[in-house]
Amino acid sequence: MVHLTTALDAASGVPLYEQLYRSLAAEMRTGAISAGTRMPGKRRLAAELSVSVNTVDAAYQMLAAEGYLEARERSGFYVQEYLALPERTESAALPQPEAAPAPERPVRYDLSTRGVDPELFPFRTWARLQKELLYSSPELLTHGDAQGDLSLRQALAEYLEEYRGVRCGPHQLVVGAGLEYLLGLLAPLLPGPAAVENPGYPRARQVLENNGISCCCLPVDEDGLSIRALSESGAAVCYVTPSHQFPTGVTMPAGRRAELLHWAARRPGQRYIIEDDYDSEFRFDTRPLPSLQGMAGADGPVVYLSTCSRSLAPSIRIAYMVLPEQLLPAWHAKYALYSGTVSRFEQQTLARFITGGYFTRHLARERVAYKARRDALTKALREAFAPEELHLTGLHTGLHLLAELRDPPPDDALRAAAEAEGVRLSLLSDYDLTGGGAALGGTLVLGYGSLADESCASVGETLKRVCTAAWESSVRV
Repeated sequence: MVHLTTALDAASGVPLYEQLYRSLAAEMRTGAISAGTRMPGKRRLAAELSVSVNTVDAAYQMLAAEGYLEARERSGFYVQEYLALPERTESAALPQPEAAPAPERPVRYDLSTRGVDPELFPFRTWARLQKELLYSSPELLTHGDAQGDLSLRQALAEYLEEYRGVRCGPHQLVVGAGLEYLLGLLAPLLPGPAAVENPGYPRARQVLENNGISCCCLPVDEDGLSIRALSESGAAVCYVTPSHQFPTGVTMPAGRRAELLHWAARRPGQRYIIEDDYDSEFRFDTRPLPSLQGMAGADGPVVYLSTCSRSLAPSIRIAYMVLPEQLLPAWHAKYALYSGTVSRFEQQTLARFITGGYFTRHLARERVAYKARRDALTKALREAFAPEELHLTGLHTGLHLLAELRDPPPDDALRAAAEAEGVRLSLLSDYDLTGGGAALGGTLVLGYGSLADESCASVGETLKRVCTAAWESSVRV
């Protein structure tokens, strides 16, 4: 016989069936109603509690759905065995929320290398093109090609051939949401290990290693990656930024590029070069050399990578890679069923932006603005520092430059002093992938993509104070 202690309150605002469900479930959990017990019939329990049969049925159904009861045909509902949760101990208590972190110091000067100027984004043209697509192309709401929309790949292929000397067809292009994503797709198609530049781009190494490719870090000299070190490394893949080595700013000359291509050609199908052409659009004083991919050709061993993060905006998330013909079968076998990762509306907007001639005009406008900002920054630095105190390099291209201090304080002191002055910057030692960094100390990596024009005149004196404060703090220590 089941003795229920259930009491229902019609005035509580909680539905009666839910009150009954909660009460019965609690008694089953505590063992007051033991496993195997046959529950009272619905009509009988309804009469005892002065509720409708529907109320009891709803409660029983909820209990059965959650495993408290088992419905047996022509017999009724039986209590299932309930496995109680282990008692909570102090060590298993929920962690207390951590104290809120101290607020970050306000940033007065943003000299980070990833910054761009949002004021230069072509808002009106981009919005107009996208609005036209929203009204005229509802089919863009459907799934697209895993490699990216064909019209965008055609536009990119023509643009790359004209301005970067890349030789490819649209079928070789893959569009994806950022360089890291595309590099993650590429890595399983390549042999290992891989050689990366040092100093170099930490994310590239991390993505390759996250995908099972071990990396060796090879030195960069005044002409780029050392081919001698590459030949001795045993690497089968080489990741390089030849047009504007990141972060040193070195441009790999034609002779070194030819050496690199010869290194890959000595083992056809077993060696590959990944060419990251991340900011070649911003070359201010000389014409850019043709891409490595263009020198090698469509059948060559070069995978070409680039992005719109610098030329448009990081949040657009459009990057692309050009695969060698020999890697296309492997790519299709592995990724043909994947979905595209970039909005088709964004893809089609970019396609029209390129084919309509807006992209080249936009880049020309950006070059003028960034060149003026570079000139203002270098002028401010040369006025604040004596010639023997500071040496500037990497001015010819890209959106950052290097400022090498002749008699530098320790890098840790520079970082602390920059933070105290509200300056966000990087140091060359931050890009030492070997974890040392001592040999690279004393060089500031100054990005000016997101530096406000009106701040250029005063940033030189601020950096001079940073260096002075860093020296004083290191002497006290």
